[in-house]
Amino acid sequence: MSGVSSPRRPLNVSLPADLVAEAKQLGVNVSQACEQGVKAKVKEARAAAWLRENLPALEAYNQHIEKHGMTLADYRPAFE
Repeated sequence: MSGVSSPRRPLNVSLPADLVAEAKQLGVNVSQACEQGVKAKVKEARAAAWLRENLPALEAYNQHIEKHGMTLADYRPAFE
């Protein structure tokens, strides 16, 4: 999602009545809380999708490093 705010879209969400009542009692903005939760889940899903899509390349790279060593390893200072 970009940093630019997109138009708002009304949406019906079903939540447990006792949770909504407690949220209102505590002054929690349910719309903002839902938005934050959805944003967190979208971020999590994007990260999982990225990993699924890129895992073969990451594994191939790691195998290459195991077989051939790191590029320019001879020029890296040794840490002991």
